[in-house]
Amino acid sequence: MHRFVPALLLGVTFALPASAAEEITFTKHIAPILWKNCASCHRPGEVGPFNLLTYKDAAKRADFLAQITSERRMPPWKAEPGHGDFEDVRRLSDAEIKLLAQWAESGAKEGKASDLPPAPKFTEGWQLGQPDLILKMAEPFEVRADGRDVYRCFVLPTGLTEDRTVAAVEFRPGNRRVVHHALYFLDNTGAARKKDEADPGPGYSSFGGIGIVPTGSLGGWAPGATARRLPEGTGRMLRKGSDVVLQIHYHPSGKVEKDQSTLGIYFTRKPAQRLVMGVPLVNRRLAIPAGEKRHEVKATFTLPVDVQALGITPHMHLLGREMKVTATLPNGKQESLIWIKDWDFNWQDQYRYRKPVALPKGTKLEMVAYYDNSADNSKNPNHPPKLVRWGEQTTDEMALCGLQVITAKRADMLELYKELLKTQGRLGSLLSGFGTPSDK
Repeated sequence: MHRFVPALLLGVTFALPASAAEEITFTKHIAPILWKNCASCHRPGEVGPFNLLTYKDAAKRADFLAQITSERRMPPWKAEPGHGDFEDVRRLSDAEIKLLAQWAESGAKEGKASDLPPAPKFTEGWQLGQPDLILKMAEPFEVRADGRDVYRCFVLPTGLTEDRTVAAVEFRPGNRRVVHHALYFLDNTGAARKKDEADPGPGYSSFGGIGIVPTGSLGGWAPGATARRLPEGTGRMLRKGSDVVLQIHYHPSGKVEKDQSTLGIYFTRKPAQRLVMGVPLVNRRLAIPAGEKRHEVKATFTLPVDVQALGITPHMHLLGREMKVTATLPNGKQESLIWIKDWDFNWQDQYRYRKPVALPKGTKLEMVAYYDNSADNSKNPNHPPKLVRWGEQTTDEMALCGLQVITAKRADMLELYKELLKTQGRLGSLLSGFGTPSDK
């Protein structure tokens, strides 16, 4: 069961609650659930550790499937319902979870072959057609057979001699058995190249972020992701001379593997009039005491112009437990933009709203995050716990949430950028992805 966005399946029907007297079977009730929510990862060549395409695949794991879905560990969707209306929600309904449990309890019966819906179909190759720019890792990276997960950054020069605006980005993992997810950052300062040069292997190691302050972002990918174009006339800025810093999370498969992944970039037909810009809610003054089970951290920002929010990306490390972001509009009305009650670094998402969220000038954005720095936190990297501050390393933490927005006018973007620079300094201005002061 996958992490980011489900693949588009053709001909898959939705599972409906069964009547009390009806026998629950794989062909009629369970296959539609698994094919819609799980098969994009749990199929041959994908990152899922086992397949869930056939009755045999599922029946021998019936009890396990019932357990992990009832605990909502799978499919991994961390955003709470009712707090942001997002595309491609991977959250099973209560009725679907109940069907899986009933099926397991009743002996995991197969059912009639005539009840089986058409098998799912998955798009092969570039989903959006031939990209305008293809960037590939310069050389294969070897992933060890076992041990801890690997976070590796690869610097991909774009070679652009002029600024371009990007409509979509599509990632093609070179080895789906080990690529867990990928994030694409931008750097036009040369800082990432220096880190790459200092590391003897392909790319360089970096766990939390990419080891530098990025100058923009082009999004991310995880198994099941569907590449999407931004709305017409909208794009992300890709400045001339920029490098794409591709951060890949690798999960060892049990044997030595190699990966050489590729990124496809699609430019807008015309220079985008509305540029996607980041509004970071960030608090670098972290001081999470040792032993604290629920340490609260806040960050706020008041919008100086009208914006429309397209998506949101929360970010913490291993001590993070919960994050909620709210918008208080000038009229006093509050709107919840996202709420993650059970943060997991390995399943962080980039959430895209189904419809843009209008946030007028004067809206106050507030992020509230909670951290568990106690010995009871099994993910705590420090034994015994110690004071933790902001930083890039596994043993450090971050309190950050990026809101992806557009404005009606370029002048409004510049005003927003200036306010970020004024209130959050160079970090806030760089995380906006709007460029550096020298670009203005």
